Amino acid sequence: MTTERPRKPRTKRQVPTASIRYADQSTREVPFRVLRLGDFDESAPWRRVRSVHGMLHHSGDYASATTGGQVVHESRLELARLLLADFDPQVCDIFAQPFRMMARIDGTVRTHVPDFLLVMRSGTVRVVNVKPASRLQDPKIAQALAWPGELIERHGWEYEIWSGADAVLLENIRFLAAYRHPGVVPAADVERAWQGVVDGQEMALAERRLAGDRKPEEARPALMALLWAGKLTTDLAVGPLSGECILRRRR
Repeated sequence: MTTERPRKPRTKRQVPTASIRYADQSTREVPFRVLRLGDFDESAPWRRVRSVHGMLHHSGDYASATTGGQVVHESRLELARLLLADFDPQVCDIFAQPFRMMARIDGTVRTHVPDFLLVMRSGTVRVVNVKPASRLQDPKIAQALAWPGELIERHGWEYEIWSGADAVLLENIRFLAAYRHPGVVPAADVERAWQGVVDGQEMALAERRLAGDRKPEEARPALMALLWAGKLTTDLAVGPLSGECILRRRR
């Protein structure tokens, strides 16, 4: 007579998941294979880090023109990427710390919270991690950023590891961001500038023509608002914004 040994319970296979937190503080765990944009309706950042005097991370809230609300960031580098996203006319929505990923990697359960999820007007979704270039040389950090990218790209979304951009470009966008919200410059002034700007004109000449009997610099805010809105363009990476910048009308 043989005696059966009690069977060990089977270890449950870890299915990759995304946990999402909502504005009412509830959370929902979604298998990654069925994750959709609609799951982020009324969502909130996975964690909330408040700025405290003496902190080195410089966290805070950014008033986004794209979302019409506050978007959290945890460093100056994250804020720089956030500015670029807010300025990009192809970006139609931004989620900070959109979800917590969990997956079994090489026998170990790992978790990760991406920095941003960007929704493009084309329908493309891009998940962004922000990390200084110097830290990417650390094998542990490189590995911690690699597996989320593989999972995200298998899902059909784009994955980006961002470490910075041209300093002149960032400084110009940071300057233009002061004009990002409707009403900062009267709508009538913006419309008048849009109707009056000639394609290929230097900014200094455009200011003089638009100002009429006023000082030329009084016409400048409307041009800045048009540049932020993307209706006017100029090469923001060639140097600081100046009267020599060539303005182009975007049709």
